[in-house]
Amino acid sequence: MDAYGHVNNVNQVRLMEEARVAAFGVPGGTGSPVAQAGKVDLFENVGDHVLILVVDHAISYVQQLPYRDVPVRIHVWMDKIKGASFRVNYEFFDGHDGALTTRASTTLALFDETTNRLVRLPEQHRAAFAAYTDETE
Repeated sequence: MDAYGHVNNVNQVRLMEEARVAAFGVPGGTGSPVAQAGKVDLFENVGDHVLILVVDHAISYVQQLPYRDVPVRIHVWMDKIKGASFRVNYEFFDGHDGALTTRASTTLALFDETTNRLVRLPEQHRAAFAAYTDETE
């Protein structure tokens, strides 16, 4: 919370990361997969030495997200699935009144840490990612 009583913009970026991991799993080699019913684990097996790196974030604040005693609800989906990158989109909704407060996106890319080069998204991952979007490019 910041001095105005709302969730600070830096914390909203943290919420984006938490929502992304909760929705699609931890990137391979970065931690233990979370075992929970209905959880999708799209990011765990992208390949040895392959990192999923943030290329950019975009955030539009529709209205203030007040600091509340209930969790914010975040809708997460993918689009713009390209050769080596894809975009995760977010909409934040106030936990009390359900009002839309934030629209955001994160572009991610696969990167081989041994060659220092981008990696093309494997076809099986493209197909799996496409199940979470209406728009595949």
